[in-house]
Amino acid sequence: MKKYAKPQDYFDETEGFQKEVLTKVRDVLISCDLEETIKWYMPAYLCDGKNIIGLGAFKKWVSIWFHQGVFLSDPAKKLINAQEGVTAGMRQWRILEGEDIPLNQLRSYIEEAISNSREGLEIKPQRKKTGPVEIPDLLKQAFHDTPGLKAKYELCTEGMKKEYCNYITDAKRAETKLKRLKKIIPLIEQRKRIY
Repeated sequence: MKKYAKPQDYFDETEGFQKEVLTKVRDVLISCDLEETIKWYMPAYLCDGKNIIGLGAFKKWVSIWFHQGVFLSDPAKKLINAQEGVTAGMRQWRILEGEDIPLNQLRSYIEEAISNSREGLEIKPQRKKTGPVEIPDLLKQAFHDTPGLKAKYELCTEGMKKEYCNYITDAKRAETKLKRLKKIIPLIEQRKRIY
């Protein structure tokens, strides 16, 4: 996905029906006094520093993401959960080629989203709780074979330990696991992250 420095770059490179739709939607968003920026490589609209709406042009439609759309009344039944089971709060309004854009209706959705945000209505992402990190046998052997490695490993954060262990266990082939082990040993010694 291409990175854009500013929203205008995104709009300038959009073509076809998507450009026309994005331009009309953008005009409404800007008139609602939202801050325009780029997030996740696409135009985003914030209020008081909080994500309210995101825009995206796709092959068959233009998406308007309402970050806390679950709280919108949705009288026109325009909103869908595009990632059922993944996103709890986000809802999407898709505009297809040739479809009429009810700008006044869109404005009312945007204003409701701003109002909800100012009232503090939000669903925060739930972090999955994980159990203790399972140290792979290869890494255990490296602790045995390399003096001081285990002590340095213990000084690392829990996140780093998990990263090291998953990096090895996620590999399918034994040769890949060995290559990965060789890569992380100096990182453990320097207490550096893989990524």
